[in-house]
Amino acid sequence: MGSIKGGRKRLVTGAVATVTAGLAFGAFAVSGTASGATNHAGATTAGVTDHARPTVVLEHGAFADGSSWNGVITALRADGYPVVAAANPLRGPASDAAALRTVLDHVKGPKILVGHSYGGNVISEAATGDPDVKALVYVAAFLPAPGESALELTNKYPGSTLPDALDPVTYQQADGSTATDLYIQQDKFRHQFAADVPAGQAALMAAEQRPIAQSALTEKATSAAWKTIPSWDIVTTRDLNIPAAVQRFMAKRAHSHTTEVAASHSVAVSHPHLVADVIERAAHATVR
Repeated sequence: MGSIKGGRKRLVTGAVATVTAGLAFGAFAVSGTASGATNHAGATTAGVTDHARPTVVLEHGAFADGSSWNGVITALRADGYPVVAAANPLRGPASDAAALRTVLDHVKGPKILVGHSYGGNVISEAATGDPDVKALVYVAAFLPAPGESALELTNKYPGSTLPDALDPVTYQQADGSTATDLYIQQDKFRHQFAADVPAGQAALMAAEQRPIAQSALTEKATSAAWKTIPSWDIVTTRDLNIPAAVQRFMAKRAHSHTTEVAASHSVAVSHPHLVADVIERAAHATVR
């Protein structure tokens, strides 16, 4: 694919995560406070018993940290769901999926696996062959087929303005080779990534963002768990990172249960109750 600098090629990415872990409900739990605007779709725990309630495992994407899930975590925990937000290294789908599998192996019992943006690449690989993952939930995310990359999918339809917002940083690795990390320019972060998030909160997100390895966006998927595991998909129609047309294409191909919302790429921050509601619907449909 070649080097990607100055935003000359379309790229893609996602949302934000750091782990705040503590044992609760028999699994890791991440504490947080509700944030952003809410569109509560009437979440209910009907249909899922206390004993059958699965653990929700959240995987963030690029340009963010675990605080992006705070509102979602708060809503899920209020409804009795154990939750863990995994730390995504953002180095490449294969190695990131291996890291996520260590979390999945540690959390016992049925699980609902949720990925935002590039986190969709990771959960699609990590969940393959795992019988405890009962449903996949994609949040403004990639659902790659084997052989596809995030960059390739983003370029499938026009609409991403991410290239012009990027801030690439090239550095020397221990073996003497060079690599490039990608950030979003802080003064462009809110418009590009979180247009429907309050300005003060978006400024904090911009300062706290974690970079993704440029090579992660061109690394091709090797498996697609959505081919065998039921999936739900939240399509964000005001997304400037992954165009809505791309999201719809992937959701249709995967036969996902799709919810569309007029939201930015940071829908988990701006609409946490809607995201939590879709996750709970996936749990209701697959765990009894």
